[in-house]
Amino acid sequence: MQLFLEAGRLALQAIWANKLRSFLTVLGNIVAVTSIIAVVSLVQGLNASVKDALQSSAGPDAFSVQRRGITFTDEENERAQTNPQITLDEADALRHYSPSIKLVMAEADGGGDAKYLSTTLDSLSIRGVSKEFNSLPTTNIERGRPITSNEFDSGRAVVVLGFDAADRLFGPVDPLDKIMSLAGSHFRVVGVAALKGPAFGQSQDEYAIIPLVAFQQLFGARQSLQLTLLPSSPELVHVAMDDATVGLRVQRRLRPKQPDNFGVLSSDTFLGIYEQATSGIFAILIGVVSLSLVVGGIVIMNIMLMVVTERTREIGLRKALGARKRDIKNQVLTESVALSTLGGITGTALGFGVAQLISMVSPLPAIVEPWSVMLGISVTAFVGLTFGLYPAARAASLDPIEALRRE
Repeated sequence: MQLFLEAGRLALQAIWANKLRSFLTVLGNIVAVTSIIAVVSLVQGLNASVKDALQSSAGPDAFSVQRRGITFTDEENERAQTNPQITLDEADALRHYSPSIKLVMAEADGGGDAKYLSTTLDSLSIRGVSKEFNSLPTTNIERGRPITSNEFDSGRAVVVLGFDAADRLFGPVDPLDKIMSLAGSHFRVVGVAALKGPAFGQSQDEYAIIPLVAFQQLFGARQSLQLTLLPSSPELVHVAMDDATVGLRVQRRLRPKQPDNFGVLSSDTFLGIYEQATSGIFAILIGVVSLSLVVGGIVIMNIMLMVVTERTREIGLRKALGARKRDIKNQVLTESVALSTLGGITGTALGFGVAQLISMVSPLPAIVEPWSVMLGISVTAFVGLTFGLYPAARAASLDPIEALRRE
């Protein structure tokens, strides 16, 4: 242990004695590690944001039944266009089909202008939902109250606004019980939903929630619905998805060999597609950036060869005084590893700073993972060890007599 500490001390003294040369030597490592850490932090932040966005609408255990599923070919896409619409009768059938299905909410989406006095929001997202909306774990009313069951059933002209929609439309005025115009009809504001925050630079809080019956009165009842389902327990998600598939096939009287003419989708479905589409791109990006580490390692090897040449007489003197080949080799390797690791530490810190800066000026989020710190430091230490082997072996093989003769 004492030998390693002594070798480390000597290595740091040598690095400090040639500060400019040491900095230029590890500049390649600093740039490479900075790029790698910044990319990894942004990738991890993007993955987490995508996962949160996919799970935020109804909760991590929710899944949906839609008119169209995921299609990968033109033939599948053409067939999906002829799928029948999802109806309220089918939603009711699924509610009573299996005990694994706890909740079925029907929803239709549209858009229209929202107005209050002289303020107008163009193309505000309007969601018509059934009364099960109040039972979703993500439903959170910050001010006012939720829409009541009687209001849902009768299609009363009441609305719950998203936080940003209420803020932009009413400003400092309390929106509760105010009459506003939505898609040309008057609605009374009964509640304001809690703030969700932006995702990828886009607001998640600019929407209006109204009873599904009222939505169909505005936009017509011929629009296909989307069903949001919750399992009776988180462990039964896949069971509930299978039961929903079977239940809808029974309702539509599909024969065993006929394909599904609907889609049953969960957040894991979209997350899997996202990861499949981006994992290769991210791997190639990190791989290309990592090539600069090889360049940095070659620079370290060349500098260490020059250092061995400059210190030939010193190495010869140490050998003449009894230093073994192993001692000389360890000394050069320690200096190479220390030099490269210092570059890795500097690059790691700069990488986090770059990632945070990009996150501040763009919608891309950044997450600092502990394993990425270890990755940045350990990879550069390995580079220093690998590319320091040849200079260390060359220094250890010097003949002490010839080394002492060299000017």
